[in-house]
Amino acid sequence: MRDVMVFAFAVSAACCLGVGFVYQQSAAQRAPMSDFLSIRLLLDLVRMPQWLVGIALMIAGMVLGAIALGRGEVSLVEPLLATNLLFAMALSRWRTRQPLGATGWCGLWLLAGGVTAFIVAGRPHGGDTVTDPLRHWLIIGLMVGSALLLATVSKRLRMSVEAALLAVAAGLLYGVQDALTRVSGQRLAHDGWTSLLVSWQPYGVLVLGVTALVLVQSAFETAPLRLSLPALTAAQPLAGIACGVGFLGDRLRTTPGALAWQAAGLVAIVVGIVLIGRHPAMPSGSAEPNRVRDLQPH
Repeated sequence: MRDVMVFAFAVSAACCLGVGFVYQQSAAQRAPMSDFLSIRLLLDLVRMPQWLVGIALMIAGMVLGAIALGRGEVSLVEPLLATNLLFAMALSRWRTRQPLGATGWCGLWLLAGGVTAFIVAGRPHGGDTVTDPLRHWLIIGLMVGSALLLATVSKRLRMSVEAALLAVAAGLLYGVQDALTRVSGQRLAHDGWTSLLVSWQPYGVLVLGVTALVLVQSAFETAPLRLSLPALTAAQPLAGIACGVGFLGDRLRTTPGALAWQAAGLVAIVVGIVLIGRHPAMPSGSAEPNRVRDLQPH
């Protein structure tokens, strides 16, 4: 029964996130490029009703995701959250009337099959949380450092590559945020509000969330959704699983056969995400000529 509830909350969260991302990108592509990678971007976007709808859906998805993380392991919830791309695809297909075709169906089955294969083969379950602070900070530092490096390097590349790198950076931060959300929920449940408020994890969740939001909105602003959302969707579960196994005590089956199926499942998830993200039904954006820098390196 617990796993059924986790599944229901995680898939509901994925639905809200996927639909919200479509609305956010539709609004972000109209924001001024002078606000790129700046907190001012959020101040401009907050004036757009369509973006507010997207953010409201995203917040709802995060709340549902937090409930799922409170009931289940990060390694179980993260692959389910990756299905947000299926809901983004469904909305985009409804808006464009574009048939799925062979590529779309292949991507859909690879994503769904990959999630199923990883969960069935890995059988994620809880264990003892790792208490070694060095390992804890090493994994978080690796994820956050990689995200900051990608964001810095992206400024020197073309817009199409830049958007993908920014989305990967945001996905890494969201993966760490999900892990810290689980830690915060456990602390609240076991020790109460006082213990939660004097710990650093909830503030880390806030800082990571705002930073990732700026990165992903900048990615949405600079290029079509098909260039950014697949990278975001692929990076987040990989980072979340790394944190879950690395310091949250998540356990996966480690027999050779199980590991092979888990690896195949993760590969299928990433390939399926890329195929769906590049499908013609996904929004291509309508950037104005003076904002298109794709032919110019930074």
